[in-house]
Amino acid sequence: MAQDKIALVTGAGTGVGKATSLALLAAGYSVVLAGRRREPLDDVAALAPDPGRVLAVPTDVGKPASVKALFAATKERFGRLDLLFNNAGVGAPAIPMEDITFEQWQAVVDINLTGSFLCTQEAIRIMKDQSPRGGRIINNGSISAHAPRPTSAPYTATKHAITGLTKSTSLDGRKYDIACGQIDIGNAATEMAARMATGVPQANGEIAIEPLMDVNHVAQAIVHMASLPLESNVQFMTIMATKMPFVGRG
Repeated sequence: MAQDKIALVTGAGTGVGKATSLALLAAGYSVVLAGRRREPLDDVAALAPDPGRVLAVPTDVGKPASVKALFAATKERFGRLDLLFNNAGVGAPAIPMEDITFEQWQAVVDINLTGSFLCTQEAIRIMKDQSPRGGRIINNGSISAHAPRPTSAPYTATKHAITGLTKSTSLDGRKYDIACGQIDIGNAATEMAARMATGVPQANGEIAIEPLMDVNHVAQAIVHMASLPLESNVQFMTIMATKMPFVGRG
């Protein structure tokens, strides 16, 4: 059990973030829930076994002031931070690349990439000065950090960039005893992935139904990554529906 360990999860109101927050709470962590809408955060908080071990903070991770307020609230409530899960993410409409507007592109970059960077900065500032020093950062990279789906340029570009952020954070965090790893998730059964069950476009132009996996398997993988001592790190983990079209040519 991770008694006295403090975790912060972005995008915590739904999907992978919700499942991971509940799994961390079950493992003994206190958890700060961050997301843009308060109602889903409150719904997750209501499921906590101990109300004293959960804090919901509505946050727009793409806005520096909002991120600073999130981490200030975390430090004020719990005094330290042991784990950041950079999970918040959005996609642009599935339309041809040339039809994506600047605003649609920027919205994805702001949340997926800039938001992860801003949260990482604030986490490092807390982790390097606390006692005991250090902590762990886990980034949600997605299978899209390796291979794109059709008409997904903004999402895929930001997820490839997350891999670079993970590597840089892993390197630059060493001197502060901060470990950073990445989990690349494929076809977890969430609202975002529900369309897989009805058929999605493939690289060859066909529409195909794709297998899904229980999102709780992802949550348990993240708890495992988080449970390691800081001398060890899962640098990259891919967890995916076993039969989804990724390995090979579909």
